[in-house]
Amino acid sequence: MLGLIATRLGQALAAALLVGLLVTAAASLLPGEPAILILGPRASPELALRLNHELGLDRPLWLQGRDFALGALRGDLGRDFWQDIPVSRLVAQALPHTLALALAGLGLAALVGIPLGALCAWRRGDRLDRTVQLMAAMSYSLPSYVVALLLLLLFAARLRWLPATGSGEGEGLLSALRHLALPAATLAIGWTGYLARLVREQVGGSLDSDYVRRARAFGVPDRRLLLHHALRPALAPIVALLGVGLGSLLGGAVFVEVIFSRPGLGRLIYEAIADRNYPVLRGGVFVAALLYVLCNLVAELALAALDPRQRADASR
Repeated sequence: MLGLIATRLGQALAAALLVGLLVTAAASLLPGEPAILILGPRASPELALRLNHELGLDRPLWLQGRDFALGALRGDLGRDFWQDIPVSRLVAQALPHTLALALAGLGLAALVGIPLGALCAWRRGDRLDRTVQLMAAMSYSLPSYVVALLLLLLFAARLRWLPATGSGEGEGLLSALRHLALPAATLAIGWTGYLARLVREQVGGSLDSDYVRRARAFGVPDRRLLLHHALRPALAPIVALLGVGLGSLLGGAVFVEVIFSRPGLGRLIYEAIADRNYPVLRGGVFVAALLYVLCNLVAELALAALDPRQRADASR
């Protein structure tokens, strides 16, 4: 298992570095020069060239990518063009907001989707099951930015129950939770449908198994039959999906943080694109990619721990 963890960590770091290098190449294709944005449109060409040299933008792309990769391995993600502060500090300030948003969205999706999927598996084919399946298909068909706008219009603009923007930072825990509600619900809605359908299929398969039929024949109560005999064996793929879901929600937080004007890694990346702030863009995307592959690693390890067959396959 330790060898598996070491191998997967190396693969995760390599994948994140590759994403950072690709972002370095792609950023060079963006229109506009950082030096002109920093100095203003009236800056002389000589001054712009000097600033480009100081920022290292006149160097070949492969050298910029090499320096980024070597720095990232040491924990150095470069310095912000505009504020001249370490990118790692900006990422460290933004990351807790994004993690809180992704975890809240995933927790809300699990809190609703898992019991709902288990109930639909128990009552397969009836009106509740058909209704939930229809709503689940609709939920993960809607883009997150459409869901965000609909929730804003209903709960913030019309009903005025929840704040529309910000994070409530410095206003207490209750204010932070109220500001987190709509963004977390936006992320959760799509994954609630995914979880409900997966749990329905997994629990439904367990309910059709021979050992559950025997337990029912021996008079095991319905609640124990569902929770202990049907839901527990279905936990392994559900846990794996939760790990993948957390990584996906970290990526989906980009649009949500921009729409709700929340501080976070997604908004940091968005503003870096607008400002042509290449070190912040590169460092933010690198950390986001690293988190995504680490979430998948955690899901794989959890699946191996819950299912001995997966552990045996992974060790080969």
